[in-house]
Amino acid sequence: METRYSYFIRLGLILADFFMVNLAYLIGYLVVHLMIDRSLSAHFVLSKILIFNLGWLTLASMMKLYSRETIAKIEMILRQTIKTFFLHAAFFAVFLLYSEEKSFAIRFMPVAYISLIFLLALRSILVTYVIERILQRSGLHTRTAIVGYNPTAQRLATYFMAKQNAYTFEGFLDEQLDHYYELGKSTGRIEQYIQFAAANDIQEIYSTVMPDSHQINRLLEIADQNCVRVKFVPDFSGAIQTSYFIEYLDAIPVISLRQEPLRQDIGNVVKKRAFDIAFATFVIVFILSWLTPLLAILIKLDSKGPVFFRQLRSGRDNKPFWCYKFRSMRVNFDSDKVQATRGDRRITKLGAFLRKSNLDEMPQFFNVFMGTMSVVGPRPHMLAHTEQYSAIIGKYMVRQFLQPGVTGWAQVNGYRGETKNPEQMVKRVEYDIYYMEHWSWMFDLRIIFLTIINTVRGENNAF
Repeated sequence: METRYSYFIRLGLILADFFMVNLAYLIGYLVVHLMIDRSLSAHFVLSKILIFNLGWLTLASMMKLYSRETIAKIEMILRQTIKTFFLHAAFFAVFLLYSEEKSFAIRFMPVAYISLIFLLALRSILVTYVIERILQRSGLHTRTAIVGYNPTAQRLATYFMAKQNAYTFEGFLDEQLDHYYELGKSTGRIEQYIQFAAANDIQEIYSTVMPDSHQINRLLEIADQNCVRVKFVPDFSGAIQTSYFIEYLDAIPVISLRQEPLRQDIGNVVKKRAFDIAFATFVIVFILSWLTPLLAILIKLDSKGPVFFRQLRSGRDNKPFWCYKFRSMRVNFDSDKVQATRGDRRITKLGAFLRKSNLDEMPQFFNVFMGTMSVVGPRPHMLAHTEQYSAIIGKYMVRQFLQPGVTGWAQVNGYRGETKNPEQMVKRVEYDIYYMEHWSWMFDLRIIFLTIINTVRGENNAF
């Protein structure tokens, strides 16, 4: 739910950024034109301003600079602004260089982006000040009170008091309390609380006490007559010990214990699958097309056995699938039961290099292309390990809600390879569940970049 405060902040940021970005561009042009190169025509320079603007809007959207989640905290606005700034500088530099405007780029870029740094800093100060003044003068702060006094009511009160720029929390309405903040003593049922709120200019009541179903319509009638909004907040503090989320099937509220961006939004599923196909196609055409025959020869020369190793592993919804790798071990009968360990005698000389460099995993991009895996996701485990760990780790099977990945959030955080004890697997599961609950396209890119960096740098658990 978007409050009026967050709406004005978002609108203010967008308008301020539009002004500052264009002002920085014009400063860059004027400095270059008046002080360095007077031969530059206005038409030549201003023709690039559209790309400059579109680049900022696109990258700001990718970084979620103007999203409700970002504007909830000042530090998040600053962090996403910095990311957008550097990405935009890189994008526009590449654009100018590829459009053969190297001389203009060398002169324009430093002036424009130094100006933009100062302008964005000024924007942050001005927008905060102006929005606060608008809210104070326009009376957009919502005066609220809470009916009931329980753990949910206390958390809700903490939220209102932390959001003093949007809410004015007046206190609790509960006949069992002796302390009512500024409200004073008021006893009775919710109907009386509504009338009390109207008399004290309270605009919204949040009730953590749920009335009987046949009373709700009557309460809403009383609230409407008194021009007071009533909202009901279910108190599950005694039944559910973790955060929960409410989604809707038409008008039916459904409580979920976790967010799943890849299940709750079909658009996210389409974006992830399109990225998987594009990425896998690129790898197959431009890397595996020549790497596969080369490694096939080396594997055959190094040891007897097939080039590829395939193994049944646990996939999405715990359905087994054939996972492919370049063979890195001598043919043995323990591959479906025993993990590779440091100094494992089954690993060939070439296999040690393949495993250390992650090249043995490259055929899994065929799995990605076929749809049994994703580029990023929880790493698929052997069926025996799924059976073993699901029996001793409560949330282990939650990771199976996702398509397994060539790389994952747990792996780039050091939880890859051999698991010597259940505690290590618990941490891997925690990272996998965090990825599932916080998925975004940019999160996938971050994991891919970290995987490449870790591969080049070398990993202790790669053997």
